[in-house]
Amino acid sequence: MDSIQIDRYGGPGVLIRRDIPVPVAGRGEVLVRIHHSGINFMDIHTREGKYANSRTYPVTLPCTLGMEGAGQVAAVGEGVQTLQPGDRVAWCIVWGSYAGYAVVPAWRAVKVPAALPLEMAAAVLFHGFTAHYLAHDVGRLASGMSCLVHAASGGIGQILIQLARRCGARVFATTSTAEKAQVARERGADMALLYDDGRFADVVRDATDGRGVDVVFDAIGKDTLRDSLRATRKRGLVVNYGAVSGALRDLDPIELGEAGSLFLTRPRLADHLPDAATAQRRADDIFNALLDGSLRISIAGRYTLDNVMEAHAALEARRMVGKPILDIYK
Repeated sequence: MDSIQIDRYGGPGVLIRRDIPVPVAGRGEVLVRIHHSGINFMDIHTREGKYANSRTYPVTLPCTLGMEGAGQVAAVGEGVQTLQPGDRVAWCIVWGSYAGYAVVPAWRAVKVPAALPLEMAAAVLFHGFTAHYLAHDVGRLASGMSCLVHAASGGIGQILIQLARRCGARVFATTSTAEKAQVARERGADMALLYDDGRFADVVRDATDGRGVDVVFDAIGKDTLRDSLRATRKRGLVVNYGAVSGALRDLDPIELGEAGSLFLTRPRLADHLPDAATAQRRADDIFNALLDGSLRISIAGRYTLDNVMEAHAALEARRMVGKPILDIYK
């Protein structure tokens, strides 16, 4: 079967299209014929070697890229009773979806409703899971609260805005351009701002009568994190769940005290998907919201294995507004 692999870490040039054998499902696993694969920053970070020493997301070379996909179960391994051939499933944080088939632990494969296109399942699951645990488990958003969402026009940001509004929270959003700010407004942000070299924090303070927001969701990192602290109320929470601009390596914990006894956390999705029941519960919430129209997502681009390099380059350049996918099989 066709696949996209890496033998070494680096830029898009390390991607190799390679014919490899169809894998075999072992005990507790399912073999999935992949219809669509999501394209994520985690794929780029994997390619660059950022998970080479990770305990949470261990990756070894050679590696078939792609950590999210959707398709139909082709075969089940020993001991699998919850799924059967023909079932429509989706999954994330299991590598190998830039290929015709992938072996997935059965507990990570969630069932997709018949009414939901598989391309939507592939486009929403990783971003949807992430936004869901950030809004509900980490931020614990509720009516009367306020939050700030950075990178608000991206795939996670758009969903996070909508989930925050569904929780009853007031939502501030930041983006890099006026066009992207409009996307955030269309998704429900009460106020959409430009980063403006960190001056977003002053605007947020003014708009909250000097108080600051209850929670900041920061996927940018180095370029925004200190100003995120300035935008947060006393004893508020800053959630740093990504580092698109690089890691902030010189943060002294005393800065959290000086900023108002703030809480700072760096969560990871894997720790918020401990079992099959949790995965399916989060998926059901996201899928049902898509079906009833209360959640909207945009597919930013459709690619094939022929132009994966182009997809990676576009994502790295942050030209994407929404989520790109690979069409593997139709």
